Amino acid sequence: MLKNFIVYGFTLAFLQLLIACGPAPDEQQAVREDVAAAPADSDGDQADAADETEFLVVAFGDSLYAGYGLDQKQGFAPELQAALTASGQDVRVHNAGVSGDTTAAGLRRMDFVLDSLPRKPDLVILGLGGNDMLRSLKPSETRANMDAMVKKLKERDIPVLLTGMLAPPNLGKEFTDEFNVIYPALARKYNVALYPFFMDGVLGNPELFLPDGLHPTAEGIDVIVGKITPQVAELLES
Repeated sequence: MLKNFIVYGFTLAFLQLLIACGPAPDEQQAVREDVAAAPADSDGDQADAADETEFLVVAFGDSLYAGYGLDQKQGFAPELQAALTASGQDVRVHNAGVSGDTTAAGLRRMDFVLDSLPRKPDLVILGLGGNDMLRSLKPSETRANMDAMVKKLKERDIPVLLTGMLAPPNLGKEFTDEFNVIYPALARKYNVALYPFFMDGVLGNPELFLPDGLHPTAEGIDVIVGKITPQVAELLES
């Protein structure tokens, strides 16, 4: 996976992607307030469906999970649900992605999201940290927040799949060395599953981005879903 990352030539374009995927700071706060003001599943029918399905999966992340710039049915969560359903699994994938979220923001809302669900999830797919990287926040802070979130999930006896991020070389060797070990280190510490790089197969392919050249198209999401679905399915059956 790391070799793929090098081939992509992970440069400033990825930072531009993160900038475009996240709202401005004042908009981020508004988004979080909206999340806090509404139930995790505002559609009652969807909540009922989640309660009735065999498996409930929560996709907890930032704009890359939220389906920024795409039709509601084309984002990561609905496409993953469709792929799992097509493979014969009775599953509901709850979209808990919030554009602009840092790991600190994710940590603040995690309990609310989990407590708002109709039942305990069978799996939480956890992917945050890209916006921390964009803001050049200390990797030690990112790691501490991610650690706290994984710990919360483990204390609730909820299985976890971490989806990792990789820092671009232009941020400097010291930063990238410290940031890039966060996800594999936490996976080892808590004995949870790891998908090393969420954007694997998409970054570096302009045809998989929207016309602005920054956001993954529906086809780009399909590539991501196609790569991660087998691991998710295996975890649900384990």
